[in-house]
Amino acid sequence: MSDLSLSDAKLTASAAAAPVALTLRIDVQADVVFDVDVSLDIVASTGTAPPLHWQLAAAGWDVSWLPRGSYEVHALAARLALPEGRYWVDVALWHRVAGEALKAGQVRLELVVGTAAPGAMEFSWQLHSLPGTPPIDRLSWRAGPQGWFFKHFDHAARTTASYLLGDSPLLKGRILDVGCGDGITDLGIALRWRPTELVGIDPFRGYERLPQVLAQTALAGLPMPPGLRFLAASANDIPFADDYFDVVISWGSLEHIVGGYAQALAQIRRVLRPGGLLMVHPGLFYSDIGNHLGEFRFARDEPYVHLKHPHSWLREQVLRGDIERIDRCGDDATPEQYWQWFTELNPITVTAFERELRELGFEPWRVALRTHDRVEYTPQLQGYSFVDLAVGELYVSAWNRK
Repeated sequence: MSDLSLSDAKLTASAAAAPVALTLRIDVQADVVFDVDVSLDIVASTGTAPPLHWQLAAAGWDVSWLPRGSYEVHALAARLALPEGRYWVDVALWHRVAGEALKAGQVRLELVVGTAAPGAMEFSWQLHSLPGTPPIDRLSWRAGPQGWFFKHFDHAARTTASYLLGDSPLLKGRILDVGCGDGITDLGIALRWRPTELVGIDPFRGYERLPQVLAQTALAGLPMPPGLRFLAASANDIPFADDYFDVVISWGSLEHIVGGYAQALAQIRRVLRPGGLLMVHPGLFYSDIGNHLGEFRFARDEPYVHLKHPHSWLREQVLRGDIERIDRCGDDATPEQYWQWFTELNPITVTAFERELRELGFEPWRVALRTHDRVEYTPQLQGYSFVDLAVGELYVSAWNRK
């Protein structure tokens, strides 16, 4: 059985210079499908003119995923700006499996234009759920970018595998996630790219909450994909043989390793095979967001607050508990935990981290830097470099050249 299918495609066009409407149904038979798109091509039956092409995705619909159910797509054009003649309208349904775009179905409809009409023809698109299917607006990619599930299941998974790892064939092999947290990103990667094995390690066992997290989404009751598992292991002592993994990822974890991350990087290099890929996103301590205290009002009100005040003052502010919490799928830490995590942060900088990676034999492939709009220097900040303050985030993918 196919993961999804196209049916009930209908095209209405009453006359030239009149609205044209396409309606079709999508049925998702799998638990979840990814990167769904619909293409529409109008081709002259004589083949004398190049086809006209439109896509649901090009119209702004980034359909990151759809759960099992039925959906309806509408494409509406205000007028038919076509010469007189007979045309074929080819409608195709697409999705991505293991990083590859696949056509799930196609239908050809006939269109006859009796009189030429001036002007341009642009389609506007709509997608909605049919009865018995979770509403589109409940899905993370549609609900908004501030949701915790979206940030990890959609954004982090796609950024890691596509933007930084280029949908590498290595993603179909063995993957290790160092510091996997609640496991949402690993679930997104495992479902999208279907690796042979994906292991998330984290000594704090946040991944045990993953079924509870899924229960809050349209994927409630989703079975874990084959090959995905989690271990309560430390990055300083990764329990796998040398050269075991094809890919290692670490998103926002190295800054939290108590006592430094040098041993963790050495362990990552050991278990990553020669020619394997590392993707790492370490927190940068000296950036405005490097203190991980953004939920506290005092930290939001004063840029670089952690670099301007002594620890005694910062501790007092944190323990007051004046928090405006963000969505963490129900995982709310105490002020005392926030303070402990702050005191344990490793002071990572772009320059030092690059040097450490190169000294270990990692060869950079892709690097992305996200900078703050502007740095307002104060007397307390004069001792810090432009780069350390201005760069908010660092993303790196690198080859293991050992």
